[in-house]
Amino acid sequence: MNLYKSIAVAAVSLILGAAACETSGNTQQGTDNSAVRSVALEAPAGQATAAFAEGCFWCTEEIFEAVVGVDSVISGYAGGTTSNPTYDLVNTETTGHAETVLVYYDPAKVSYEELVRVFYLSHDPTTPNQQGPDRGSSYRSILFYNTPEEKATAEKVTAEMNKDRYNGKIVTQLKKLDKFYRAEGYHQDYIRHNPGNPYVQNVSIPRFNKFKATYKGKLKEGV
Repeated sequence: MNLYKSIAVAAVSLILGAAACETSGNTQQGTDNSAVRSVALEAPAGQATAAFAEGCFWCTEEIFEAVVGVDSVISGYAGGTTSNPTYDLVNTETTGHAETVLVYYDPAKVSYEELVRVFYLSHDPTTPNQQGPDRGSSYRSILFYNTPEEKATAEKVTAEMNKDRYNGKIVTQLKKLDKFYRAEGYHQDYIRHNPGNPYVQNVSIPRFNKFKATYKGKLKEGV
């Protein structure tokens, strides 16, 4: 974790104490905003799910929520072995988990393949255990898949991106999504609730703007 993010989390902890702030962007979050809990991977009718780890989930959530066809996004933890990991525990880099987002989307409007392209265009997949100022295995790049078909798609897009954009330097892990844990409530829709936070201003917003300047797909109106 870098200094800006450490200050941001400390400030939230001081203000909120044991309770997390109320959020309102994701219908799958449930009512308990403070507890870390496992989230069912089965999508509601008419939706599908996909999970991506690409550094700090505050900005990752904002990026995927901007894509046409995405219904909602949950920030959380995946890829590790510890059950019900907390944010503090994940940041010890001992749980195996990475900051991850679970994306609920309409496959009639956006494909898993397109979301994989969003993934590769919205972070640097060539830096092991680092995204920008954030360092540690919890910030590593992981492309999750749910089915053999998604794995094949992920491998195909990875090979294309490795050849056409990243000069063979991609270090992204391809990993089966076994479990996803929803992060503490104050992490959900963090940028929306904390637009003036120093980390948001200096890291998240510039990263989002860089993605918007690069991405040629469809973004929601007003983004």
